[in-house]
Amino acid sequence: MGSAAAYHLASWGVDTLGIERFDIPHQQGSSHGVTRIIREGQYEDPEYVPLARRSYELWRELEAETGRDLLHITGGIDAGPPDGEVAPSSEASCRAHDIDHEVLSGAEVNERFPGYDIPDDHRAVYQPESGFLVPEQCIIAHVEAAQARGAEIRARETVTGVTEDASGVRVTTDRGTYRADEAVVTAGAWAREFLPSLADRLVPVRQVLAWLQPTDPPQFDPDAFPVFIHETETERFYGFPRFDVPGFKFARFNHFGEEVDPDAMPREPRREDEEMLRAYAERHFPTGAGPTMRLSTCLFTNTPDGHFVVDAAPDRSHVTVGAGFSGHGFKFASAVGEVLADLALDGETEREVDLFAADRFGDDRGE
Repeated sequence: MGSAAAYHLASWGVDTLGIERFDIPHQQGSSHGVTRIIREGQYEDPEYVPLARRSYELWRELEAETGRDLLHITGGIDAGPPDGEVAPSSEASCRAHDIDHEVLSGAEVNERFPGYDIPDDHRAVYQPESGFLVPEQCIIAHVEAAQARGAEIRARETVTGVTEDASGVRVTTDRGTYRADEAVVTAGAWAREFLPSLADRLVPVRQVLAWLQPTDPPQFDPDAFPVFIHETETERFYGFPRFDVPGFKFARFNHFGEEVDPDAMPREPRREDEEMLRAYAERHFPTGAGPTMRLSTCLFTNTPDGHFVVDAAPDRSHVTVGAGFSGHGFKFASAVGEVLADLALDGETEREVDLFAADRFGDDRGE
């Protein structure tokens, strides 16, 4: 979100400085792991759809500008029990916004895509325009395009404070102090360090991703294997075709629900992480459940309702925040960056972002 905001601000001729604590790109936060799902229909809430459509447009524009391959269309499956949330809500979202889709039984999914083995009586919504983004390349593209427009981007510099005074915003780092008219905070799991009014609404959770080598690799190629979100009786999983690195990638949303301090999180995957993920693959993607190729940790930063915070920061006049993307935000990064730039410069945006208001949580903490 930060690299996208820097790109849009610089595109509009604004003197822009981007500060990154780690490398560009890096593997310490929520924006790595080779692939990220993009889909137009949103089971989380139909209100996301216009922002998803704008995201597709902006990713394609960024591809054209930079020459990088960022967006890959594979089709996508949203599946689960007929009385669950994922499939019915995905279908409702598609119908509400006239999105191209098919409704399939689990048996029909398995027949069409042999890598799948979901329960025959599950229901699935297939969206032919779903696919995946390459997150590291997306970040590089936004950073390089921002730099080409005059933005200054600094890595390996840690922000220690964001404060306001009569002259605007003061940002302190381990290398110095900067003054600006406006600041945009997109610090992921670290955002709450700078946003005390939202600190207990932004909860970092440890996430683990797995790549297993298929025993029948062609079944998991991008032209044969749609990205998926699959709701079981108790959990939700998501996955991708083989791409760029060995193995078929998948994970469970929120993994074990392990709330963490991002600076102290166990980064090395554990045996129990692998065993839980492998058990799911053996049940529902058996020809994908070969030897483990790779395990990787990342972070979700969850809000109480699972929706984003994209708004002016509470109690701050010159700080805009993008945070709490709750494990489903990366696809929107191109459009969220545009919205953050709008809000920072004009205090408003033409995009539909009421769902992401920072004040929606009220104060139910008994204070």
